[in-house]
Amino acid sequence: MKDLVRMSDLSPAGLARLLNFAAATKRNPHAWRTHMAGQTVVCYFAQPSTRTRLSFGAAITRLGAVPQVVGPGDLHLDRGETIEDTAQVVSRYAAAFVIRTFSDDDVARFARAASIPVVNAMTDCHHPCQALADLLTLQERLGRLPGTRLAYVGDGNNIVHSLLEGCALAGVDIAVATPPGYEPDADVVATARRIACRHGSHVLVTHNPHEAVDGAHAVYTDVWASMGTTMTGARREALTPYRVDEALMASARPDAVFMHCLPAHRGDEVSDAVIDGPQSIVFEQAENGTHTAVAVLVGMTNNSITGTGAQESRS
Repeated sequence: MKDLVRMSDLSPAGLARLLNFAAATKRNPHAWRTHMAGQTVVCYFAQPSTRTRLSFGAAITRLGAVPQVVGPGDLHLDRGETIEDTAQVVSRYAAAFVIRTFSDDDVARFARAASIPVVNAMTDCHHPCQALADLLTLQERLGRLPGTRLAYVGDGNNIVHSLLEGCALAGVDIAVATPPGYEPDADVVATARRIACRHGSHVLVTHNPHEAVDGAHAVYTDVWASMGTTMTGARREALTPYRVDEALMASARPDAVFMHCLPAHRGDEVSDAVIDGPQSIVFEQAENGTHTAVAVLVGMTNNSITGTGAQESRS
């Protein structure tokens, strides 16, 4: 497996290996400090970023490499150079390419043309690096992933898509509750259900937040308007019943945890009482982004992570 474009690129064994290695690097964060010594990892950010940008910068440094962060104005993509030409040039300078942009097709094109590993650090449809950090955090908190239940409540966005695929691969039951018209992409749901059917987990998509949260080990939400999305009055009205507050958390298990990829808009998708309360593990999720980034970079650069062959089918 050369690239991580979306969670379904991973096999269940590849995902488990990544998570277990991330846990090991968390226990001994400097054990791989010479793995990429003397090398460069180019990080392209076409969107603002706090956690993803900083976590990859920290991970690259821990591996002995130098992160070179660039944006749209730093490359000739804005002046007409093709993605394919840029990918071939970057491949001759760097050991890996981390990309945060808008179009999933742009990431897929870059990955096909590049001879180095390409990591999707977020697009409009997928955020696999966040899902990896989330699953590591759940594994730490619950002691296992198979047989647990995660509920997502809110807008059916890129976070949901990666959670759907990641939970299905990990054997986690996932229930997603959104307002009508805000459901996750139907093709992603179908992919997650196919994976879940093979690996013994279940996928539920509903419009009832209490149905989704019922019996959940973890309750997850995200902002109501992702980057590039305008918060309108109609959007706010539709999503307000999906706010995660103490009443909704009470529908989950008594020991359930609360999760959020951050940044949070307090008072919108989550109440202060929940995000600041004892059930919240949002900052553990943020920290674990560094450890999963280390695992991804090591796994991709030493070709030790198994995939599903989905990348080849997209080539």
